[in-house]
Amino acid sequence: MITAAIVKELRDRTNAGMMDCKRVLAETNGDIEASIKLLRERGIAKAGAKADRAAKEGIIAARVSNATTGILLEINCETDFVSKNENFQAFVKEVADALEAASPADHDAALAIPHGGYSLDDYIKAKVIEVGENLRFRKYVRFAAAPGGVIGSYIHMGGKVGVLIEMGTTKAATAGNGTFLELLKDLTLHIAASAPKGLSREDIPEAVIETKRTFSAPAWWTAATRQHHREHHQGPTRQVFRRKLFPRTGFRQGSGHHRRRLARSQGQGTR
Repeated sequence: MITAAIVKELRDRTNAGMMDCKRVLAETNGDIEASIKLLRERGIAKAGAKADRAAKEGIIAARVSNATTGILLEINCETDFVSKNENFQAFVKEVADALEAASPADHDAALAIPHGGYSLDDYIKAKVIEVGENLRFRKYVRFAAAPGGVIGSYIHMGGKVGVLIEMGTTKAATAGNGTFLELLKDLTLHIAASAPKGLSREDIPEAVIETKRTFSAPAWWTAATRQHHREHHQGPTRQVFRRKLFPRTGFRQGSGHHRRRLARSQGQGTR
């Protein structure tokens, strides 16, 4: 007999809907463990049916271990309502903790780590039956600091923006210097605010630069005149680099403040 207490126990352990719990308990003759497994398998199947639905909301999470390794991940859902749900937030935290412990090198490896008796990929899919929305493990990156380097992270707007940064030093003592760590934190805030696209010119897609070079030239200009203008008037291109490259973006807390703090840290061997 399937009692209300058994249904409640299954719901408490899986957060699945009441009717889903009743159905699987009936099919497994009240076996809780078998019901949990069946719910997860159905969640994986259900995930396939929802895979085409847009999942544009979600949470970004970060973990940093001993300031020498760090991970940043993003898990998406369909609605802002679910992204703010405590159950979903706890789920993202669980995934982040599992990834921190396993420390996979890249996104493909992260999907394959074992968790909860499944691969992480299938474990996330199984969550679909509980959440009722398409879920997507969209991004994962891992940084391992070079000798003397320090990893920092920052999560903004409740998980809508995430930053993971590595900063190198030339002196071992710098990594524990208070001014250096303060600068590292300020830089993560700056990155969150300015959203740079890279560190060097090579990090900016040529299509972005070409768009800025394009302008409405007079119809009577020859091809040679247009080419000459593009080669000698690079103002728009310089603007791209100033706005998109991290080293060239204006520091949000005031350039003088930034220079003074950076100068103090450089005295301790920052790079």
